[in-house]
Amino acid sequence: MSETTERWGSRRAFILAVTGAAVGLGNIWRFPYMTGENGGSAFLLLYIGFVLLLGLPVMMAEIMIGRAGRRGPMQALAHLAVSGGRTPHWRWLGLFGAITMFFILSFYSVVSGWSIEYLVDSLKGDFSGMSPPEIGASFGTFLEDPVTMTFNHTVFMLMTMSVVAAGISSGLERLNNLMMPLLYVLLLALAGYSISTPGFGPALSWLFMPNPSAITLDVMLNAMGHAFFTLAVGACALMAYGAYMPERQSLPTAAIAVAALDIGVALLAGIAIFAAVFSQGMDPASGPGLMFVSLPIAFANLPGGSVLLALFFLLLLLATWTSSINIAEPIVEVLEGWGLKRRHAALVVGVSVWAMGLLSVLSFSSLKDVHVLGEMNVFDAVTTIPPDFFLPIGGLLIAIFAAWVMPQNRALAGLGTSRGFFRTWRWVLRWISIPLVVVVLGWSFFK
Repeated sequence: MSETTERWGSRRAFILAVTGAAVGLGNIWRFPYMTGENGGSAFLLLYIGFVLLLGLPVMMAEIMIGRAGRRGPMQALAHLAVSGGRTPHWRWLGLFGAITMFFILSFYSVVSGWSIEYLVDSLKGDFSGMSPPEIGASFGTFLEDPVTMTFNHTVFMLMTMSVVAAGISSGLERLNNLMMPLLYVLLLALAGYSISTPGFGPALSWLFMPNPSAITLDVMLNAMGHAFFTLAVGACALMAYGAYMPERQSLPTAAIAVAALDIGVALLAGIAIFAAVFSQGMDPASGPGLMFVSLPIAFANLPGGSVLLALFFLLLLLATWTSSINIAEPIVEVLEGWGLKRRHAALVVGVSVWAMGLLSVLSFSSLKDVHVLGEMNVFDAVTTIPPDFFLPIGGLLIAIFAAWVMPQNRALAGLGTSRGFFRTWRWVLRWISIPLVVVVLGWSFFK
């Protein structure tokens, strides 16, 4: 496969595309409940620190490899390895990343289907007047309905793959340019509204008041793992976008902008969600059900709660839509590298991911008694193993490739910075980021 000649239309388009890949369930669904379960401000401050020390350097490495190779992930890794006198078998890292994204996209689509259902229910005002036990029971009833779950899963996959099939400029770039600013407008509106609620002050204290006593080894390790997950690092997705990066764009500046936007989404979502939760005197440590059980309960008794709840689920849907499109892109690129046309590759990926997603759908009904690796059902396994195991493995190998394997001159050119900044970045990658990834990976295996 020769070098690609296609480029993002502007520097802004590239930043929005990478932000679209990073911003999704990790920011709006996973961050609030992880923060709630891990000490509030203690988790937040550690998470930001690990984004800077772990996520950002590895993100730069992943984008740099794609930019230096100007090919799909598999072809770029093989080309750069061979140019440095190393084995072309590094290409299989690109396939490993695509497999990781395949599993993640399968549960992304299912959970995004939940947001479609709850968006419609919120617009109809179904949660108004319902008691907390009734709202909790309605979520359980929905999960046990495979027909409705499959319908929403199917709708979301059609939304995703129709954009991917259109290509970079006609599909991804156009959607990112529209949806990412809209996502921030919705977030700012919801966070602005939260100022008027009685829970706003407690929410700020929970998120930002230093609480050193809450820092434990588990909290530190959870913060590291989440920093990895929320930046979409470790599966070669960002490598695919680096291949289309404009020549004159500063990679470090773009990566820092993406990290700042990613953290900003998490903070705004956290403020809005916790303000609603504290306004109703609820427990912030409600686990994964915070978005789909606690939030409807919290908004059910607020003025205009149905509208606000609908905005939240619209926000979640937009975030997961842009993220899933960006997740699907590198999987499609692998098949394109094997000779398939884009539309055919998108069809194959869409049908395969949809079929895999059915296992997650059925894990709450007909497959609820099927367990893998101990007590996990299929959905638990798919939502745990790829983020906690596959992403750290991929990130570690990407960092090793960038720091030790690919030719230094190609890495310097791909990073597009001064030699002094390059040396600093490579030192951080070798002696800080890689050891931290090893810690995260070790914790994932032995926790």
